[in-house]
Amino acid sequence: MATKKGGTEVLQVVELPAQAPGQGELRIRVCAAGVGSTDLVMLAGKYLYAPKMPFVPGYEAAGVVDAIGPGVSGFQIGQRVAALTVYGGFAECLVRKAEHFVPIPEEVSDLDAAAVILNHVTAWQMIHRVAKVRPGETALVTGAAGGVGIAALQLLKLAGVKTYGAASAAKDQIVRSLGATPIDYRAGPLERLTRALEPAGVQYVFDAVGGANIGPCIGALRRGGTLIGFGFVGAPGKLSQGAMFANIFVGARLRGRIGKFYGITMQFRKDPQPFREDLAKIFALLGAKKIDPVINRTFPLLEARQALEFLATGSGDGKIVLINGCASGSSEAGGDHKL
Repeated sequence: MATKKGGTEVLQVVELPAQAPGQGELRIRVCAAGVGSTDLVMLAGKYLYAPKMPFVPGYEAAGVVDAIGPGVSGFQIGQRVAALTVYGGFAECLVRKAEHFVPIPEEVSDLDAAAVILNHVTAWQMIHRVAKVRPGETALVTGAAGGVGIAALQLLKLAGVKTYGAASAAKDQIVRSLGATPIDYRAGPLERLTRALEPAGVQYVFDAVGGANIGPCIGALRRGGTLIGFGFVGAPGKLSQGAMFANIFVGARLRGRIGKFYGITMQFRKDPQPFREDLAKIFALLGAKKIDPVINRTFPLLEARQALEFLATGSGDGKIVLINGCASGSSEAGGDHKL
């Protein structure tokens, strides 16, 4: 639990009484919870959808239903489910409205389920609901070795899109392994590097970086192409965020391109139904082994602080997941899982 704003040092393990589910709610025993950069931003008090202090972080979780509130149908005790929690996932038990939960298929482990809730649904919705890509088109993904970047490369490959992944040269191998052509963003202006490979420019750019990166991303697009900005968890302050969004929407239009912004929590709060539909699609792809969440490392559930400290170092690629004793698909907690 975090009782004040700060870094990972503000997290502490506390014991609280188990909350009974109310009308329309489920309580789950958390088996696995994803760890991401948004958790760090939320601790620092810089995230729009963060709850008031004190709160338990944890943006995504998979677990087992252990109590059902009045008025709930379609779920049963012992059923495995997953949810986009936004907060509360780093706990042994979690209570949310039943509409937040999606059943986990038998062929999908808790570990993999927790790893795809945020990253892969974000990537899926940007690609298929916002961009509406078609086979044979071209795309550039910035932050290509990050969590959403890896998911986007996998899903763009499945969609038949010719994809370029911007990352450091050290990430070339993972970018290539995911079916994309790597671009070393440190080797020169991103616009020039992209157009050396696609002289007319790409049709889509999915940009995780924001800030000064937006201009080069617009330049990497062909005329009429679409820039989709997402996340921008590191954007410092409201004024600079406003300027950044103006650059996406107005700057792109002035240069004959289309600018859009995507945020998964913003969309979920408007209407949770598309999220539920798309997470079920991602689980189906997982079950068919058409995607891989690329898990870097696991930690015990109550070592969330250590997991976030590891995340902050930027060590390795792929997802970090917290696991509890009930987690299916996990190796020994605290070790490397798969990459």
